[in-house]
Amino acid sequence: MNFRKYIRLALFTLVLLGLFSSTAISSILEDLKIDYLDNGLKVVTIEDHKDPVITFQVWYRVGGINEITGKTGLAHLTEHMMFKGTKKYDKGEVSRTVARHGGNENAFTSQEYTAYFQNFAKEKLHISLELESDRMVNLVVDPKEFLLERDVVMEERRQRTDDDPTSSVVEEMYASAFKVHPYRNPVIGWMNDLENLQYEDLIDWYKTYYVPNNATVIVAGDITRDEVLPEIKKYFGSIPKGKEPPPVTIKEPKQRGERRVWVKKEAQLPFIFAGYKTPNIGHPDEFALEVIANILSSGKSSRLYKSLVYDKQTAIYAGGSYDGLSRDPGLFYFYAGVKPGVKTEDVENGIYEVLEKLKKEGVTDLEIEKAKNQVEAHHVMSQDSIFYQAMTIGRIESARMDYSYLDSYLDNVRKVTKEDVMRVANQYFVQDKRTVGILIPLKKGENNEKN
Repeated sequence: MNFRKYIRLALFTLVLLGLFSSTAISSILEDLKIDYLDNGLKVVTIEDHKDPVITFQVWYRVGGINEITGKTGLAHLTEHMMFKGTKKYDKGEVSRTVARHGGNENAFTSQEYTAYFQNFAKEKLHISLELESDRMVNLVVDPKEFLLERDVVMEERRQRTDDDPTSSVVEEMYASAFKVHPYRNPVIGWMNDLENLQYEDLIDWYKTYYVPNNATVIVAGDITRDEVLPEIKKYFGSIPKGKEPPPVTIKEPKQRGERRVWVKKEAQLPFIFAGYKTPNIGHPDEFALEVIANILSSGKSSRLYKSLVYDKQTAIYAGGSYDGLSRDPGLFYFYAGVKPGVKTEDVENGIYEVLEKLKKEGVTDLEIEKAKNQVEAHHVMSQDSIFYQAMTIGRIESARMDYSYLDSYLDNVRKVTKEDVMRVANQYFVQDKRTVGILIPLKKGENNEKN
């Protein structure tokens, strides 16, 4: 075991035992500084001198949530095209440059953001500055390359969603849970929309959202603000400020009854995916929901897994998740894979029995303390990595929250009581706020049209 892993393990143990005070943990905010360039670019620097490395990240406040009907998938496709070359760098040269200098890179698109990053030794920071400032403004979109990459994304969709039964259920459930809000659309886009996207659509998207006043640069690691800021100004300062992108104003109407969707696909076993409407980041109930997620669905000792997989032995696997780091209210979802020979409705009812027990009987002192300690441990250990420090800030930024949210995060988790857990469970885990997706397996060669 190396030294750093040992420290992390020891820290985790101390937190679980309740012996480690968060005041002894260096907060991200203590080493964080914020600046703005004249063109509106937000610059966040986080000093962490444990290792001579840096992470450089550019977060654009644009994702699936900004797409309109008929144009889904644009955010993700643009992410792909950002690696296809600029006026200065040929196709693939950005990635080759990063690799040649010993770094690694990637990008990711969500409903709320599109982000790009490189991890380097600290003396290579200028590589990131040059690459990212260039493709913020000088992207070259060749029409032929656009069509080729559009085909790549369509194939990605076939493999990850269309040919995957459980992913298809998840997609259909979200499309049913949200009637008007963009959360109903998959980030990768609907196949028909992808087929009809045009070169001009991507150009318009890039020019609208890839502007400095819609972006945040985050540099974390063995740096100082005074050293880095002049360099960032040098590379990014001359990029013109763009028009303010159009705001997302769509609000999901209140759900007034359970919704259900069935997906018939070639598969081995049934699958259940049930989601409940829950609040997003900034809502006072988010912390109780996070504790509940740990109690119900965190690992094989969780209530859901223990009940369905161990005790009743009706499911092959079971779990759930709550992600409160979203701009708008989303879902707290649960899932289970039905065991051979077991009725799907028995497993589904088994999920609801676990929830009803929580609503009626609450949780024990040991359960809630263990859950809060595990949430705290995860939060503390994530700060050990400069990459995840920057990721945390980026996600909070994309959710339009003030960074002070982090200062009160652990205190708010610790304040969650057994009464809070019971109240919140009864408020949100109700049938009228539930949407359920069920996979009905078809045998190989069986025609869905006949069912």
